[in-house]
Amino acid sequence: MTNYTLSLWSITRMVFPGIIALGLWNYHSKPETIQTVVQPTPPEENRFTKIVLAEKLDEPMEMAPLRDGRVLFIERKGNVKLYSPDTKQVKVITTIPVSTKYTDKEGKQTEAEDGLLGLTLDPGFEQNHWLYLYYSPAGETSENILARYELRGDELVMDSKKVILHVATQREQCCHTGGSMAFDGKGNLFLSTGDNTSPRATGFSPLDERPGRNPWDAQKSSSNTNDLRGKVLRIHPEPDGSYTVPEGNLFPKGTAKTRSEIYTMGHRNPYRISVDKKTGYLYWGDVGADSGVDSTGRGARGHDEFNQAKQPGNFGWPYFQGNNKPFWDYDFATGKSGSPFDPTKPVNNSPNNTGLTELPPAQNAMIWYPANESILFPQLGKGGRSAMAGPVYYKDDFRTAKRAFPDYYNGKLFIYEWMRGWILAVTLDEDGNYLRTEPFMPSHKFSNPIELEFGPEGDLYMLEYGTGWFQGNDDARLVRIEYNGGNRKPIVEATVDKKIGANPLAVKFSSEGTQDYDRDVLTYDWSITDKKGMSVQSFKEPNPAFTFTKPGVYNVVLTVSDGKGEPSTRSMEIVAGNEAPKLTFSMNKGNRSFYFPNKPFEYAVAVTDKEDGSLANGKILPAQVAVTIDYLKDGVDPVEIEAGHRTAEASASLATGKKLMDANDCRSCHFVDKKSVGPAYQLVAQKYKGNPQAIDRLTTKVVQGGGGVWGDAVMPAHPQLSVSDAKEIVQYVLSLGDSKAAAVSLPVKGSYTPKATTGNDQGAYIIRAAYKDKGANGVPSASAEDVLVLRNPSVPAGNADKSGGVQKFKLPEPPVEMVIAMAPDNYIGFSKTDLTGIDHVTFVVSAPVQQLNAAGGVIEVYLDSPTGPMIGQSPAIVPKDTPITGTSFTPDMVNAKLTPTQGIHDVYYVFKNDKSGGKPLFIVLTLQYSAGESVASGK
Repeated sequence: MTNYTLSLWSITRMVFPGIIALGLWNYHSKPETIQTVVQPTPPEENRFTKIVLAEKLDEPMEMAPLRDGRVLFIERKGNVKLYSPDTKQVKVITTIPVSTKYTDKEGKQTEAEDGLLGLTLDPGFEQNHWLYLYYSPAGETSENILARYELRGDELVMDSKKVILHVATQREQCCHTGGSMAFDGKGNLFLSTGDNTSPRATGFSPLDERPGRNPWDAQKSSSNTNDLRGKVLRIHPEPDGSYTVPEGNLFPKGTAKTRSEIYTMGHRNPYRISVDKKTGYLYWGDVGADSGVDSTGRGARGHDEFNQAKQPGNFGWPYFQGNNKPFWDYDFATGKSGSPFDPTKPVNNSPNNTGLTELPPAQNAMIWYPANESILFPQLGKGGRSAMAGPVYYKDDFRTAKRAFPDYYNGKLFIYEWMRGWILAVTLDEDGNYLRTEPFMPSHKFSNPIELEFGPEGDLYMLEYGTGWFQGNDDARLVRIEYNGGNRKPIVEATVDKKIGANPLAVKFSSEGTQDYDRDVLTYDWSITDKKGMSVQSFKEPNPAFTFTKPGVYNVVLTVSDGKGEPSTRSMEIVAGNEAPKLTFSMNKGNRSFYFPNKPFEYAVAVTDKEDGSLANGKILPAQVAVTIDYLKDGVDPVEIEAGHRTAEASASLATGKKLMDANDCRSCHFVDKKSVGPAYQLVAQKYKGNPQAIDRLTTKVVQGGGGVWGDAVMPAHPQLSVSDAKEIVQYVLSLGDSKAAAVSLPVKGSYTPKATTGNDQGAYIIRAAYKDKGANGVPSASAEDVLVLRNPSVPAGNADKSGGVQKFKLPEPPVEMVIAMAPDNYIGFSKTDLTGIDHVTFVVSAPVQQLNAAGGVIEVYLDSPTGPMIGQSPAIVPKDTPITGTSFTPDMVNAKLTPTQGIHDVYYVFKNDKSGGKPLFIVLTLQYSAGESVASGK
């Protein structure tokens, strides 16, 4: 039985959180000395409007709002884009050739975080038109560069390029690039750089000093005073394209084994920075270690940081994180731990270090937080971690702006979370010290915000990266958040019952949810245009219906006006002419909520497509359907799982091209790996590797025929092939030159046995099936997918998504969030839980008398509501007077046998004791679901 850390202090804090939580009550104070500070009232959230200017972006990174209303922004793969408020369109003004891959010593390529990373405008932009880009140039050289360009109108003048700074990197192993830039009020440019170190060998600090393991040692970079990585640099760009180093950086010019450009060091991945131009203070978010658990001998679980530097300093990585929580000096060769590092005297003894051995003392973070809820900073919530720092707002900068934010936000710092999707406003005192945080637009969950900047009219601009890593996303957007102190724009909602389908495509549009906070009378204007922008139909009613009879991609815009100000719009895309495939994922034996170690489950995938056929009739091949099962371990970024899915999906989609090629005469003239009449496919793939025009050029050649490239042989024309089918073949051929092995897709029907887990692993199995059709009638292809998450059957009680009356608390070791039943009929509940085959639930509980004065009780199990049908009850949980020894205690385990129940339900656990006398009942730590033979046998 597990020992749980549970001090008297911890329990008391849970019972009386309003009195002593976080030291909000000073017990030395007399009542008459306590003063109440009345805080200003924040503006109503509905006075802020989120306006989507552009969507479906491809990995947006940083942006620069211009004075004329245009917005310049960059995408990681190299696009420099410009949004025009006149046309309301985005155009690519140039593409910078960048490196986005790592290649290890064996030649295997993986996706990198490198690319076009940073953008900022020169302080004199209105006169000199200079802007700065930080990127990973394409080619063999392993470096990132800072370059200056000139923007003339809508043109980025490529021959104006001046390379200002070189940052040497390694391109063998992922990750951490930084790349954010900002100017202070004195013309100094700040540039962030990541530690350029792989985190994949450890969830703690990467300190691998073994020969050949340089990419896994952050001591070569972040804690190396003679290296520009893992830093925030401060330089002063000069008109001739050079730079000088201002006085006051971390190391004076001429100091041996140092780089004078370094302003702050000891960073892992300071991905977004900002500089307060009035105070000169630097702010940034830094991503912490990956581990989800604390470890004696290694260090604390990962903590992200929001940092402030009023002056240069060392912020600790890879030796410390958060409030200087130390890692241990771990020897990767022997697997033995030394001592925790000392933040007052950090020492870099790595053989990969080229700088000073004795480092400046480590500085604390301003705000730090783990994946679970932070006791010190509860406003930050819980979940994934990716801290980013935004701007400081000053009302004096926007005295004449049309839509300046209210004075309430004067002097506040805006911070945001890429993973959790929130924005917080940080209040600082007159000396710039942290006071508190509060949510900004709390009802909004933003789609992975990656950049915040105030525009000249007082608006807050945002780039949303979107949900999927390393790809374009439908929810990747350029957004403007406007404040309206007067008449408020309508809030527009526009939906359609079917976005894609075969012709005739009958759809129903809806404006349900559209509202006006000033209660004005609204008018509606729906506009449907084709791909060329020609009008197809318009409506003046709130909820029109329309039937698309011609194939095509259509843009639908709803404009809503209140008659008193600017209208609001919402747009969507309709694809007519191709019915989307239907994919279902069934569990023939097993439970759809939980996996049970060593008990197999059986699955089957069914796919039907109106144009392509189905799996059942053989028109769709099993190889064209991607099926992947991955284990998501506690503390591992789900991005890695998603990347694996996409690889499997890519290999499945290429099967379409292989099938088409096998059905034609291609193999009469070609082999995969050796020359025939025509060249080997692998040689073709190698010849055109990296050529962005290759697919279109070779597709035309397959259809029309041609020769002269590979000798005298001429490729015959294939007029029987459609352009889309020829393109599928070309994509398959070109894939053969990729040295990266594609992930193998699983069978569309099969059995899988989950492995047993150890320790406190709270991982999950992610099961995904996906199919992408071939498109039809000249319109794009459509996808269908189904994802099933099978969770660990041991569930922390604090993970409940429904509760009534209980209090929650997170234990530090082992990490588990528990609940205290404070009174009878308190409850917790879990939504959409499959009870198929579950025969009992084991509760890990405790009813301590000395610490909680617990009354005990029973736990009853109900379906669909706290008063629904009861399907189980635990035996009595008896109070115990046994004192807690030291900092640990051993809880009890009680079982509730369940009435056999099929299917998915909301499950409620109601805590009962009619004779509690006002005392708390007990503590519930975890619930363990157990499957009987019904799951194993499929009964």
